[in-house]
Amino acid sequence: MLTSLLDNDFYKITMQNAVIKRFPYAHARYAFINRGKHDFPDGFGAELRREVDKMARLRLTDEEKRYLELTCPYLDPTYLDFLAGFHYNPDEVIIEQQGSDLSVIIEGPWYRTILWEVPLMALISELWYRLRGVSVTRHDDVLIEERTQEKIELYRRLGLKIAEFGTRRRFSFEVHDRVVGALNHHGGEAFSGTSNVLLAMRHGVKPIGTHAHEWFMFHGARFGFKMANSLALEHWVDVYRGDLGIALTDTFTSPAFFDSFDKKFAKLFDGVRHDSGDPIEFASQTIAHYERLGINPLSKTIIFSDALTPERVKHIQSFCQNRIGMAFGIGTNFTNDVGAEPMNMVIKMVEARPEGQQWLPVIKLSDVPDKHTGDPEMIALAKRVLATGRP
Repeated sequence: MLTSLLDNDFYKITMQNAVIKRFPYAHARYAFINRGKHDFPDGFGAELRREVDKMARLRLTDEEKRYLELTCPYLDPTYLDFLAGFHYNPDEVIIEQQGSDLSVIIEGPWYRTILWEVPLMALISELWYRLRGVSVTRHDDVLIEERTQEKIELYRRLGLKIAEFGTRRRFSFEVHDRVVGALNHHGGEAFSGTSNVLLAMRHGVKPIGTHAHEWFMFHGARFGFKMANSLALEHWVDVYRGDLGIALTDTFTSPAFFDSFDKKFAKLFDGVRHDSGDPIEFASQTIAHYERLGINPLSKTIIFSDALTPERVKHIQSFCQNRIGMAFGIGTNFTNDVGAEPMNMVIKMVEARPEGQQWLPVIKLSDVPDKHTGDPEMIALAKRVLATGRP
């Protein structure tokens, strides 16, 4: 089901490089969170175990390494040599099934375990459909490609930039591959690339991504909640020196992020990514922040990436047009719009052990309160420390 080390989201590659540079001795623990309360059929855990064990065989090929050298010059030769020698260690993944409940825990050195999340979610999603017999009832390939074409041609008429972000909850790799192919064929200047590195290479498009919540969550555990956003941004700049300049905003709520996103960072970063909460409220907040700093919002970009559909995209565009730059990262609506219910699940870092410290819970304070994740006591502490004024 997984045939390449690069069948992963690009931000896992970029974060792994940054972790090696800044936190090579840190450890991390991740957990599967079944938000949708999905029931898993008998034997699911055993089948997932077999697929995870097979991942130990994956290696970066010479062709894949050359692709990264040419496409991503900010990934230095030392890191690419490391990646060429990397292999998954299945012992880092503990899988248990009790009845219809699935437990997946990942634990080990952060620089290694960081690559597990996305392919594991892709495996869980594809197996969930396959073992329940849904794979044979999905839309046929022609209809999937037609629906994808309709969407990207709409976005093209609207003059928008669209990236595909759907690896984690895709229906299958086959569907994912067809979707990216259709986007590339019909999207023209509207299609900016895909988060999936293997499919970016296969279809000759740009790999898209910077960092995810875990980068900020670890900084919260290592340096405290007050300093987490500013130090996470500072360390990112130290590694990438101006490349990969889109900052994620909502790990500890967007208001707390903007408290740290001063003129230095606002000028250094090309823009910000919206991943939770009301997109219009967020856009208004972002525009006002840039204006307070004397920065023209039209010189910056918001990447919207939260549960996007064509209707939602048009609503956001109507507000942001001629006010701030915008682009869109669309996931499930591209890679799992096949006539089946998409899964609602995540794999999140739940604990971290920075060098010289004990294991500490890590948390995420989303802009949507029911998406807060982590230890309840630590969530309450973060709210008091950050004084977000949010529920």
